Amino acid sequence: MISSSSVSDLGTNLSPVSELAIDLDRNGGDALHRQIEASVRQRIRSGVLPAGVALPPTRALAAELGVTRGVVVEAYAQLVAEGYLTSRRGGYTQVAAAAATAPPAAAPRPGRPAPPRPAVDFGYGRGNVAAFPRGAWLRSVRRVLTEAADERLGYLDGHGAVELRSALAAYLNRVRGTNADPETIVITNGYAQAVSLLIGMLAARGARTVAVEDPSASDDARPMAQALGLTMVGVPVGADGVRVDAVAELGADVLILTPSHQWPTGGVLSPQARAAVLAWAQRTGALVLEDDYDAEYRYDRAPVGAMQGLDPDRVAYAGTASKTLAPGFRLGWLILPRELIEPFAEAKLLADRGSPILDQLTFADFLSRGEFDRHLRRMRPMYRSRRDALLAALARHLPELEPAGIAAGLHLVAWLPQDLDEATVIAAAAREGVAVAGVTPYRLSPAPRGGLIFGYSNLNERTIADGIARLARAVSSLRAGMSTGAAPSTW
Repeated sequence: MISSSSVSDLGTNLSPVSELAIDLDRNGGDALHRQIEASVRQRIRSGVLPAGVALPPTRALAAELGVTRGVVVEAYAQLVAEGYLTSRRGGYTQVAAAAATAPPAAAPRPGRPAPPRPAVDFGYGRGNVAAFPRGAWLRSVRRVLTEAADERLGYLDGHGAVELRSALAAYLNRVRGTNADPETIVITNGYAQAVSLLIGMLAARGARTVAVEDPSASDDARPMAQALGLTMVGVPVGADGVRVDAVAELGADVLILTPSHQWPTGGVLSPQARAAVLAWAQRTGALVLEDDYDAEYRYDRAPVGAMQGLDPDRVAYAGTASKTLAPGFRLGWLILPRELIEPFAEAKLLADRGSPILDQLTFADFLSRGEFDRHLRRMRPMYRSRRDALLAALARHLPELEPAGIAAGLHLVAWLPQDLDEATVIAAAAREGVAVAGVTPYRLSPAPRGGLIFGYSNLNERTIADGIARLARAVSSLRAGMSTGAAPSTW
């Protein structure tokens, strides 16, 4: 196993304890060493722990997990025997090359060769699902299955389980500064269903225009608005979020905002701007839909409370567990003005007869017992470390790019200098094995310069550094071609 004297020699090849994200169930039937084995094995199979990465020292991991060193030694030894890890006496334990090999890709369809898989994918909009707290969630599942009354398994109303609505009201009022009670919350299948049902309900009540930030992720709202024949307009975004001078002149029935962490630019709407937006809503009778995107992950600034707490009658607040736990749960919620609660609950009931009850009760238990808070506390340092690695790599290799929205969230935007075209840079990056998205697809109107969106939640520090070095080579090649007048090479 790894010795303490060799730790300093491993550099970035050493996987930090937080990278393993092991959550032990001390009340379960499985032995602790087997739970450690299963967790590490799963992370190797999923690619979170790539070949050659050294595991933490047995003493360090044992101290972090609160177990004896012998438990960790036994787990490592079993994984060595299975071929997932390799170890040498007096050295360190690392992921074996064969164990981390990705499964073969599906055969491409005739005449359609599959595109090469990127070496580094700066995909955004997702958390690290490999770090999902399976042990704590399983404990909540067991309690729910053991303690839930039989009648809780019957048909639901459109509001959602009162247990979850009560737990959410307590959590959101405490952490996000909302003004909610269980009666004002409705449970949905994620944000997509929430915004779709809300727009449909408002259209039935006479709404004709939906306003969104420009740029913004309007994919969830746009299809429903178009299907209903509503007009969608964009409101320009500045460094601190939506521009209030543009809002003041806006004629819209609904304004969709991400005020705590604007997507994708990362701006935070100031108190003065929030007051101006709310004054506009009160004057016009419009509804503000507050998408509290990425609000739980903050690194360099104090928490910013929700707008809904300032004016519950004019703001509907939307939140989900997609970025904090896993998008596959499809758990979301809306805090609604009281006049909209019953119409929305009726629309929800007609749509799907209610979200799955066991998931709702499990999340309620998970929230009430503080497991959600503990999970977020464990994830923030991991994500911050990855963000810091991304900023350091950009500063070293691409200092001409201008990072923005770095204080929170799971991604950042890097604005390009005027001489670099967004689409051309993305294509050149792909030739270097890097997948990165641009800001332009999320705009409703043209912009003077492009930008790249870097997601970092699913990449370790070494992979991030490699991806930015590859991107820098792509940019250097582009500029060399510009200086000679030659077109960039393609595959």
